[in-house]
Amino acid sequence: MDAVARLPLVLFRRLNADARHWQILALGGLFALSFLTSDFGVTPASLVAAFAGAFAAQLIGTAWLNRRAGKPALVGLEWKSAAITALGITILLRASDVWIWAAAAFVGVALKFVVRVNRKHVFNPGCIGIVAMMLLLGKNAWVSPGQWGQAPLVAGYAMALAALTLSSAKRLDIALGFLGGFAAILFARAAWLGDPMAIPMHQMSSGALLIFAFFMITDPRSTPDSRMGRVLFALAVAGLAAWFIIGPNQRGAPLMALAALAWLTPLLDRLIPAKKFEWTAVPAPAVPLRTHIDVIRPLAGAADETTGDERRVA
Repeated sequence: MDAVARLPLVLFRRLNADARHWQILALGGLFALSFLTSDFGVTPASLVAAFAGAFAAQLIGTAWLNRRAGKPALVGLEWKSAAITALGITILLRASDVWIWAAAAFVGVALKFVVRVNRKHVFNPGCIGIVAMMLLLGKNAWVSPGQWGQAPLVAGYAMALAALTLSSAKRLDIALGFLGGFAAILFARAAWLGDPMAIPMHQMSSGALLIFAFFMITDPRSTPDSRMGRVLFALAVAGLAAWFIIGPNQRGAPLMALAALAWLTPLLDRLIPAKKFEWTAVPAPAVPLRTHIDVIRPLAGAADETTGDERRVA
């Protein structure tokens, strides 16, 4: 009975041991939300294709790095990162052919191994995979901004916020920084031009914006390590994304902005250094358990003197 009562706590600790667990759960829920509420949303075929592409690149990249380091081929295989990339691409990307989802996931994960600075990848895999397909294939690959209805969108934001809050990645600052900066620019422009506030409200009410703000720009391995750096990075991406919308009316503006400004991360890490993020924290040394004898023996001085036992109670 005691074990049953402790089960929720044990489960929570195991989930919280790695920030990616919460992301996978939330993205899986958003996939289901999109599949059940949108006629033009995701499909199981696109999900399978994205997973195939992401895992193929992850396997090849891991084997390549391990061969250079003289390690077994699949040591340190980060399948969770590949799953997150596949889910994000499936939810955001729309394409004319199924193979495009596989190609986007493969390119995104492959660039994670190829383009690195100080053992840290520069591009968010899901973002750069989608951007690459949009630039290379034109109208055959696009991002659908208006996903889901109002109620599912609210549920999606609640799910994403809960996942990021519970996650040990602690990247809520960059999500809120981007959303706050992006909204401020759009609403200020509408007020300046005398446009109805319904216009920026509509621009902010987007399923694609939700996925981007909570699961792409918050990637701990491709964003600055310091809090100040993350806030500056978020505001820069928000400013460029808003300009892409206001000026050239660029498709997938936030994704394009993030890909274009990815070089800021190594620069900010150099200017404002901080501890590098690791997905799983190094466990603290185990504290030895005090036995019954350890507590009793110091009270019996004679025994210690005759045996030469110099134990102390810490």
